[in-house]
Parts: sequence; structure tokens; C-alpha cells
Amino acid sequence: MGHYCWKCGQYLANEKFSGKGHARHICKKCMAEERAHRRQLLKEKRERGEIPELKLKPVSQKVIDYVENEIIPRYAAFDKAHQESHVRMVIEQSIKLAEHTPAMNSDMVYIIATFHDLGLVNGRENHHKESRTILEADEFVKSHFTRKQIVTMGRAVEDHRASNQKKPRNGYGMIVAEADHFIEADTIIRRTIQYGLANYPKLDKAGHYQRTIEHLNEKYGPKGYLKIWIPWSDNARNLKKLHVLLADKKKLEDIFTVCLQIIWKTELVWVDAHPDITLPGDDYTGYHAMAFTAIMGKVAPEIGG
Repeated sequence: MGHYCWKCGQYLANEKFSGKGHARHICKKCMAEERAHRRQLLKEKRERGEIPELKLKPVSQKVIDYVENEIIPRYAAFDKAHQESHVRMVIEQSIKLAEHTPAMNSDMVYIIATFHDLGLVNGRENHHKESRTILEADEFVKSHFTRKQIVTMGRAVEDHRASNQKKPRNGYGMIVAEADHFIEADTIIRRTIQYGLANYPKLDKAGHYQRTIEHLNEKYGPKGYLKIWIPWSDNARNLKKLHVLLADKKKLEDIFTVCLQIIWKTELVWVDAHPDITLPGDDYTGYHAMAFTAIMGKVAPEIGG
């Protein structure tokens, strides 16, 4: 017969209740709605000045300096979808989300965001696990944080991957997973194209478009594997908008074309280098490079054949 939820008045299966919800006779869905309602009331009270505004403590300069000098430069070696612009976006979104929970340790949030994709140095398949290993072995991290904090950060990094169907083991994991998604149509389509160009260079334009559509539906579609762990986040709202876009093939194709054109014009691949002609006795031994876009295996029309 199941368990009764006094909020919605339904008898539901036991798996529809969390441990606390089971004791209170409130199902998971109603519990989520209750939490969202409490957050909204709290927000309104703060806006009216009825309770003081709590703020996340600033990230320490020591952490920022280390990240800027030692960590972010490593992203230059990764594919276009996972370079500096991506990690900076994840940092920005992580801090933004953490501001809703001032009790969070800002240094931990920052480190998790910057280390989350470092495991790509050993390939994509297990990069989330490799990233955790790199974080936990880092000498600066070990000198700046307690062992308990390092374990918490390691779990967060390991749990960030979008294909992970299990809920992250802690709040830091939910934040970095949510920040890593950053659901915005143009950005998602551009990054999908960039990844395709780097890993499927033999595909033509039609092939890249088909791969992009398949990936978007597989990951972000109504039945996609992507999970939203923070229901009040911008991602939750933007995912619904993306579902509408995925149903509009004409508009989707237009956005794909625009993104492709931008990449065509701005992302060149240097493919042929030969020594510059020098005179006897010259110290200069530089190289001259010929460049063209590798998009779809063709030279970009504005560059020439």
C-alpha cells in the first residue's frame, strides 16, 4: 500500500520518501517544495532588512595566487571545450552558487572548481577520478587544508561529472557539478562543436551537426542523463528553455551555424611549419607557419582554398 504523504495526500512507494521525510510523512517532492518555499521566505526577509545579509568570506589571496600561477595554466593543454575560459566560468558559477550558503568554505569552493578537470591530462574517460587524485596529492592543498577538508574536496571533484547518476556526496560536489553544467544554449552548442572538431576531425558539416543534435538530446533532452542537483539554480530554469529549443529544429540549426561561423573565424589550427629563409651567419632560426581552419576538413571560405 505504500506510505502516506500528508502534504500531497497520496500513498506512495517507500522509495519516494527520504529518511527524514519518512519520519515526517512527507514525500521527497513535497520536501523539495517545502525547502524551496523556506528559501524564498528567507530571501524576502533579507530583502526587507528583517534579518542581516550573510556573505561568503572572500577567497584568500594565497589560494588565488597559487591557482593563477600553478593550476589555471595547465588548462591550456586541454581541448577547446576545457581550456581557461571553461575553468574560469566554473569558478565564477561556483562562487555565485556558494553565496547562497555562506557557511561554505570559500577557499574549498575555489580549489574544487579549479581542480575539477585537471584529470583530463590522462584522458577523458576517468578524468573525474584522476582529478581527485591530483587534488589530494597537491602539496599546496595538503599544506593549506585539513585532511578532512581534502577528503571532502576530493569527493566533490570526483562527483562532478555530468554522467554521474548518483547524487554528489556533499554540498561542495553539488555546487561544482551545477557550475560545470552552466546551461546556456550558445555556450553548450559551441563547446559541443569544439569537442567534435578535436575528436572527430573527419566529419563534414552535416556530420558535426548530427553529432551535436545527438549529444544535446542524450545529455540535455527531456530524457537526458544530466541531473540538476540544485533545483533553484539558473540551470534548472535554463534546462526547461533548452528543452523548448531542442524541439525547434530550425532555430537550433541557426544557432549551430552561427556558432560554427564564429569558430571558423576565430579558432585557427597551425598545420605546416618550415624554417624561415635566412642568410648565412644569421642567428635567427625561426619558423614560418601556414594556418587554416581544420573545421570539417576544409579551408575556411574567408581564408581561401
